[in-house]
Amino acid sequence: MSRLVERHRRACDGFSRIARLVRPDQWELPTPCTAWDARALVEHVIGFHDFLLLRPLGVRANRPRTDPAARWDATAAALFGALEADGVLDQVTELPGGGHSAPRRMLGALTTDVLVHTWDLARAIDRPPLLDAELCAAADESARAAGIPRDSGMYAAEIATTPDADAQTRLIALCGRDPAWSAR
Repeated sequence: MSRLVERHRRACDGFSRIARLVRPDQWELPTPCTAWDARALVEHVIGFHDFLLLRPLGVRANRPRTDPAARWDATAAALFGALEADGVLDQVTELPGGGHSAPRRMLGALTTDVLVHTWDLARAIDRPPLLDAELCAAADESARAAGIPRDSGMYAAEIATTPDADAQTRLIALCGRDPAWSAR
């Protein structure tokens, strides 16, 4: 398995861990991502993986209709079943609708997205996110080098942090999340 796939698996495993902690009465709770409640946030992560990776790979996830955590688990199982095949990322050259992608860059961007949304979901249910520090440091470095498209409407302005902030805090703040956000 490539290092890129292994990193994405680690990020997705963290998302799964938090999604499984969500109680049925918590799916409607607000998240730091103001447009989405907990259920919509999980569906967003599923949708991005479906559109950007599974469909181009010709893979279909057999998802249950209800239970967002189980829907995500089915998505992750289908994705990693496909990604573990040697050279599969090299096969993805065109996105639905004719757009072209750089699959390796796409997977790296999705890893960052999963990390940030793991934090969002954990904060929504008042749990500590406990994100993978190595992944956060790599995602923060990569996102800063690439630049955050603030004019896309997907990111708020960066939140200031202290010079000694850890990688998780720096990444979350870079993506426009207030590290002190709480659902309470």
